[in-house]
Amino acid sequence: MTEQIIGRPPGLHEWFQTPPGQYLLAWEQQHFDAAVADVFGYHALQLGQGPMDALRANRMPHRWLADETLHASLHDAPPRAALLTDFAALPFPENSLDLVVLPHTLELSREPHATLREVERVLVPEGRVVLCCFNPASLWGLRQRRAHMYKRLGWGELFLPPQGEFIGYWRMRDWLRLLGFEVESGNFGCYRPSVGSQSWLRRFQWMDRAGERWWPIFGAAYMIVAIKRVHGIRMLEPGWKSSRSMAAAPVSVANRSGRPLRAPRPPADSPARSSL
Repeated sequence: MTEQIIGRPPGLHEWFQTPPGQYLLAWEQQHFDAAVADVFGYHALQLGQGPMDALRANRMPHRWLADETLHASLHDAPPRAALLTDFAALPFPENSLDLVVLPHTLELSREPHATLREVERVLVPEGRVVLCCFNPASLWGLRQRRAHMYKRLGWGELFLPPQGEFIGYWRMRDWLRLLGFEVESGNFGCYRPSVGSQSWLRRFQWMDRAGERWWPIFGAAYMIVAIKRVHGIRMLEPGWKSSRSMAAAPVSVANRSGRPLRAPRPPADSPARSSL
């Protein structure tokens, strides 16, 4: 039975069923799993379903899925809690979520700046955001720009999904910094050329290893992990640690008793004692 959940426009789902889409999906799922596996807390949110469960490796007790449109999910999609909402006005209070993931969400959002501001608002201090986007500075992005130009002339077809506007890696880092995020890591992947068949993708498999070494910033997609920093907030250490360190600290001789120190009395046969 087809389950009604929240998801992306059909174009993105259809493209991810193609050989290049499956190739990109495998890379993104692997890196999402690695990025969220050791993020701890209570509440995690995935904005935009995309074709993947970006929170499947996370162990938080409350994991939510939200998007702006409804559509019928694939038959093998796992059932998850979902809600329909506007990305520019999330129904969560300030400082309430520990983790937010955005799989191709910002580039497909109608208001990417407002969406990112909402993510910053609902994240707790030291909370994390993990996002992935298509890289316009790649072989895939170059073919997409050329296809757009040919499309205006009345011929040619797009290689990537037509929805949204791609956002460059350095531009995305600038947006995050302006909102007070500290970029923890950034990764690029999928260096094979923009070919449409599985056989040709296998032939260019060697380009993944070469790309990571020789042209790392030209991958077809990138992923960023950033931390929300709040100035003036200091993380407190556990009480048992401070009490143990206080107990182990040396105590001055003057404080071992409640009485002030006195000079020792001389022996009875000493000249100082006899002169008194």
